[in-house]
Amino acid sequence: MQRKAFVPGVATLLAAVLAGCTGGSGDGDTSDDSNPGTTGAATAAAEPGRYRTLPEPCGAVGQETLDSLLPGIRELPDERGREEAYEGEATLTYDTDRKVGCRWKVESATATHHLLVDLERVVSYDPAVSDDAQAQELYAAKEQAADLPEPTDTTDTPSNGSSSPASDPSGADTPEDSESSGSTDGSTGGSTEDSADGSSGGSSDGSPDSPADGTSPSTDPTPAPLPRTLDDLGDVAFIDDALSGSGSTSEQRTVTVAFRTSNVIVTIEYEEQSATVGATPDSKEMQDKARKLASRLANSLSG
Repeated sequence: MQRKAFVPGVATLLAAVLAGCTGGSGDGDTSDDSNPGTTGAATAAAEPGRYRTLPEPCGAVGQETLDSLLPGIRELPDERGREEAYEGEATLTYDTDRKVGCRWKVESATATHHLLVDLERVVSYDPAVSDDAQAQELYAAKEQAADLPEPTDTTDTPSNGSSSPASDPSGADTPEDSESSGSTDGSTGGSTEDSADGSSGGSSDGSPDSPADGTSPSTDPTPAPLPRTLDDLGDVAFIDDALSGSGSTSEQRTVTVAFRTSNVIVTIEYEEQSATVGATPDSKEMQDKARKLASRLANSLSG
């Protein structure tokens, strides 16, 4: 009789324990459901850059191009010396997948030429920032260091020049407007070098406002040493031209071309120092040669 009284009590106790366990598991389910919601909002990684490697820099410039940029190289009497001059010297680097460069130096009886080619492949370590965006940030810093002038609104200049004959019957301002718009197009278009040799300064400013340029526009080939953007090279590009030394010392001209294509930044520095005191290296010729080299490098990267 005592056993029969004890069994119902045990059953009641087991039912209470089971009810508590069921309630606890329900509470645990609701807490577990909240975890996937917090981990599911993962941000997508930014796109990688187009380039994963860099070319061998000293082999990136062909012999024909070096003959043009370094004319004294063909005058070297020693064959071994010419071979070493063509090979160039690789710049110091700690990671050839990220940054490489090569420099050449050739002396001749008339001038000394230096050429530096630098290539940098930019990789972003921030998953929210693409390689291209990181490269653009570094390139913008290079533009700032070159003191590149603020971009002008080139779309307004041609429209003003073309509409001024109809809107201004007197035509007094039309020649100046058309000339200034022509020089602006020349500095950013295919005839950049033509405007760089001093013709843009005379045509845009006019001889009354710039007597120094107006007195000898055809005999002074030296361009204004101001950097300007290039529209036909890479994603973004600029060219700079600086002249140092004058009077009793030989003058040295340095032409710099820098451009970015995707996540690679290329910088070219081309220098010429005349062996004759007072002689000035030709700006147009040096800019032409530097830009042609930059175009070849850009095409080789795109290939």
